[in-house]
Amino acid sequence: MHKPHSLSWVTSLVLLLMVATPALAEPRLPDFTELVDKAAPAVVNISTSREVERSMTSSRQFGGQEVPDIFRHFFGDRFPMPPGGGPNRGDEQRQSLGSGFIFDEDGYIMTNAHVVKDADEILVRLNDRRELEAELVGADEKTDVAVLKVEANNLPTLELGKSTDLKVGQWVAAIGSPFGFDHSVTSGIISAINRTLPQDVYVPFIQTDVAINPGNSGGPLFNLDGEVVGINSQILTRSGGYMGLSFAIPIDVAMDVANQLREEGYVSRGWLGVSIQPVSEDLAESFGMEQAKGALIAELDSSGPAAKGGLKAGDVILEVNGQQVDHSTTLPRLVGDTAPGEEVELSVLRDGQRETITVEVGEWPNAGPGQADGDPVRLGIAVQPLNEMEKRRLGIEHGVRIVKVDPTGHAAAAGILPGDVLVRLGNQPVEGPEQLKGMLANLPDDQAVPVLLNRDGQAYFVAFRLGNDG
Repeated sequence: MHKPHSLSWVTSLVLLLMVATPALAEPRLPDFTELVDKAAPAVVNISTSREVERSMTSSRQFGGQEVPDIFRHFFGDRFPMPPGGGPNRGDEQRQSLGSGFIFDEDGYIMTNAHVVKDADEILVRLNDRRELEAELVGADEKTDVAVLKVEANNLPTLELGKSTDLKVGQWVAAIGSPFGFDHSVTSGIISAINRTLPQDVYVPFIQTDVAINPGNSGGPLFNLDGEVVGINSQILTRSGGYMGLSFAIPIDVAMDVANQLREEGYVSRGWLGVSIQPVSEDLAESFGMEQAKGALIAELDSSGPAAKGGLKAGDVILEVNGQQVDHSTTLPRLVGDTAPGEEVELSVLRDGQRETITVEVGEWPNAGPGQADGDPVRLGIAVQPLNEMEKRRLGIEHGVRIVKVDPTGHAAAAGILPGDVLVRLGNQPVEGPEQLKGMLANLPDDQAVPVLLNRDGQAYFVAFRLGNDG
């Protein structure tokens, strides 16, 4: 008698679950409309221009031949030319497009250093279509962060979050100007944190699958609360476009750099004076280590903090103030975050024994203002001395590194670039900035002078001619 009633009850329950389950299981995707409405007014488009000299031959030709498309993938229409270029030269304006955001209502804007590098003019286009000329407050290439200033008040700003609170898998969104299209919005999730990229060891990048393309650089990365948690900086690509991996600078790192740029004009970071390499499996076995980790010291600057503190080539640094050095790329970040003059306790493996060595961290050489020198009137460059480790790495005995080139000066006309090492001027070796000043003061006007440069380990000769500036 009761079975039909029980069956009816069970059937009703099953039907109820069948109806309810799809509604309960329906995925709830985030809605970014409110975030975009609130944040978009403080996101800006950045364009830059600079005058460069080029050969009058078409930049798509090299040696009279059309540059194949495969090379334009890498170089665009700027096929590399040797220093000095060709005999027939002209001027042109090159423009780049990027993004940025206002973080102070008095007109301070954050972007990437590579967006505004070597720019003669920087224009910022606001959400209300106003275009304002911007001043470069400062840029730090090691973290790829730059701060700009426009003359305007009561500008809309973005709320800053904490990148230390981020977790893998959470939703994030980007607003920027890919390919010059203003205020384009893309979204995705964080796929990794504390990611180290080659040549960018000072930034623990946020890795996302947010679609980032040329023009997005410098734009903000948001969490679902509309707070900026990162600055979109790089993509991993084989085609020049987005392929699923994007990298952002954590906002905590960016703001620390921005505050130093605003207050001091440069970024001060710790320095040990060591050349390091990863510990491979074979090296770990040879050192008696159970696991391949740490940073192996391959070379020391004889006058650097590490050498003075008693570190030796062959030491493996395992910890810095109790923080593990899981990989060699972790060490520069930990040391760089230490204020110059502070002491750090290093846990070191030496000859199979673990030791603790205390070292007073120095300041990264040539970090501060006033350490670049030269004669900008006569030659149009600013230079810095080379330390002994840099000389050994380049295989030279003397020289000075060129850190700035006046685009209207004699050096720029000769094809000299920032980053070049000036080894010889005329037939004399260049030992340092002060000596270079004296050499330039004694050079005759209107006479071609040969200069030996070292560019990325390769030797180049160029010639420049000083005009009569007096």
